[in-house]
Amino acid sequence: MAHPIGPRLYSCCNCRNHVGLHDDIISKAFQGRTGRAFLFSHAMNIVVGAKEDRHLLTGLHTVADISCADCNEPLGWKYERAYETSQKYKEGKFIFEKAKIVKEDW
Repeated sequence: MAHPIGPRLYSCCNCRNHVGLHDDIISKAFQGRTGRAFLFSHAMNIVVGAKEDRHLLTGLHTVADISCADCNEPLGWKYERAYETSQKYKEGKFIFEKAKIVKEDW
């Protein structure tokens, strides 16, 4: 039986709450805390935590951890500020850890 055509969604690995759209992926070549991670332009159904400065592989950034709005599963982080000019494109974008999200029905 064929599935209806619609947006390809990513969901929380824990509760299957929709958190991102495949079309919003900017890059799949990022490193998270638990391995591979994806950079998304937008996110949905998440909670953004407190901002903090963190030294990442590409330098100092101000980030805020993100979690699922339904079950509070940690999913990744939001880039609030990049201190290096070459990293400014990340500001306002979201990192989802690949291990924390699943493809929903595709």
